[in-house]
Amino acid sequence: MASLLDPLSRGRVILVGAGPGDPGLLTVRAVEALKICDVLVHDGLVDDRVLDLAPQAHRISVAKRRSKHTLPQESINALIVAHVKTGAVVVRLKGGDPFIFGRGGEEVEAVREAGLPVEVIPGVSAALGAAAEAMLPLTHRDWSSAVSFVAGQCKGLTDQDWSGLAGKGRTLVIYMGVATASAIADKLMADGVAPDMPVAVLERATLEGHRAIRTLLADLGPMVEREDVQSPAIIVVGEVTLLADAEDKLARWARTAETLGEDPA
Repeated sequence: MASLLDPLSRGRVILVGAGPGDPGLLTVRAVEALKICDVLVHDGLVDDRVLDLAPQAHRISVAKRRSKHTLPQESINALIVAHVKTGAVVVRLKGGDPFIFGRGGEEVEAVREAGLPVEVIPGVSAALGAAAEAMLPLTHRDWSSAVSFVAGQCKGLTDQDWSGLAGKGRTLVIYMGVATASAIADKLMADGVAPDMPVAVLERATLEGHRAIRTLLADLGPMVEREDVQSPAIIVVGEVTLLADAEDKLARWARTAETLGEDPA
């Protein structure tokens, strides 16, 4: 791995994990890379305070939203390669960790195919940052001995096999699942996960306005709609969510219904 500060080490790509949001969760090496890069190609969800660590860099946003991309992935790859070929040090800044649902692997392949040097600086993934903030241990000796990460929308739920990933003694973490929360709950229950399995939604982790809310699996979709949950958010399925600093929205809903003397539905 070349020294980031070596002035002779030009024409290269550094994939950098920006973490879940709070700039304080950047690694030391990530900050060093931001300070020396010429071009900063960044995701849309990266906090401005992180971008400001590279005031000297030419910024290029390649923001992506559900079904709406500034540039397709192939064009992002070509953009990175083109800038590196000019001799620039390019930082590709990605939310969370580059290799956890960040398409970092595809970008590494594209750069290597072009015969150019590339390195990766890991970041705190969104799931780990969100769980830590909510005091939610993804594994626990008494509650969960396995944890899995899945994407809630990458290729459609019908193309994904989640058999055995959720249930007693296991934790399932779902990225990009807000828009498909109801379908996710239906899928898991159809695969045998109990409808009363606790689930938590961790919204805007480590950023202003963050919140952690909890309900039962059967109520996941309705809760997301009731509470107007917005991306970015992580869904965690498993008994470990009972240990989290999360507001029990189903209990509050039941208390409200009891007070009003009517069914909340």
